[in-house]
Amino acid sequence: MPAGMRVGVLTGGGDCPGLNAVLRAVTRKGISVYEHGILGFRSGWQGPVEDLTTPLTLDRVEEILNRGGTILGSSRTNPYKIDDGIARLKETIAQHRVDALIAIGGEDTLGVAEQLTHDGVPVVGVPKTIDNDLDATDYTFGFDTAVHIATEAIDRLRTTAESHHRALVVEVMGRHAGWIALHSGLAGGANVILVPEQEFSVEKVVEWVEQRFERQYAPIIVVAEGAVPEGGMERLVTGEKDAFGHVRLGGVGTWLADEISKRTGKESRAVVLGHTQRGGTPTAYDRVLATRFGLHAIDAVTDGDFGKMVALRGTDIIRVPLSEATASLKTVPLERYAEAEVLFG
Repeated sequence: MPAGMRVGVLTGGGDCPGLNAVLRAVTRKGISVYEHGILGFRSGWQGPVEDLTTPLTLDRVEEILNRGGTILGSSRTNPYKIDDGIARLKETIAQHRVDALIAIGGEDTLGVAEQLTHDGVPVVGVPKTIDNDLDATDYTFGFDTAVHIATEAIDRLRTTAESHHRALVVEVMGRHAGWIALHSGLAGGANVILVPEQEFSVEKVVEWVEQRFERQYAPIIVVAEGAVPEGGMERLVTGEKDAFGHVRLGGVGTWLADEISKRTGKESRAVVLGHTQRGGTPTAYDRVLATRFGLHAIDAVTDGDFGKMVALRGTDIIRVPLSEATASLKTVPLERYAEAEVLFG
């Protein structure tokens, strides 16, 4: 591929720490090494559909490495669900003479990227999911920060739980994969960890809770938002669905805290960390991983290696087909959960 390309870049789906580090790396290497022009599309896929753009220059990305969120903004827009969405997207790309796109996002954003590749739009993907549930990469940036935030919350909540001799249920992110719950629960010394991959018995949870109370300690229960009790349904905040058909989950923490109170007679409170896990400055690990992803993504664009996603395998950044990246979710293996289960109670 010749130098001097015009490269569009966007961030889609939920925000997470590290997105700005990717944008910085793409822009700095794209301009300084390859002499590309970098055009940011604002608000995810809504940007190229509605012609929402902003130039990315060296000055624009100078002070964004340690900033959370994304300077381009994001959305859960699905151009394939919008009338003439793909035609409008292609028209915007042609109008701005964009030669290729870099799409930074999770399963939904990369799913659109894969479809666009088949529809003739040159795209390279960068994996972003705070849940760490993309199967084609060992880790995604944002996950380490989320685990650190959740672990710190558990540490802080433990002192107040002990002071008042109450059970505390900490609800963390994790729609279909319990990686944040597993890692933060282990790091924070939780007495029970509940994940979407394994239905849980309320009776068993209560038994573990009572064991802690008997030893004069306050129990800490970490539960992923998508965890489901045996024979029960996912606890839903609303029945609303986004543009990709996902129902907004949550509420299991409050429901479980109420059940514990009813069955033990002990005071029990729920804390929902929610978007706290997405906010703030990224950890050093996430800054480095996101930067490496951005550097390798602009290399892939320059090589004309489209329809690919950059991924972490061991300590190496490799390229995998977008179809592989979106084929299946990476969930917590039951043997990994069993490792943690011996520490419950």
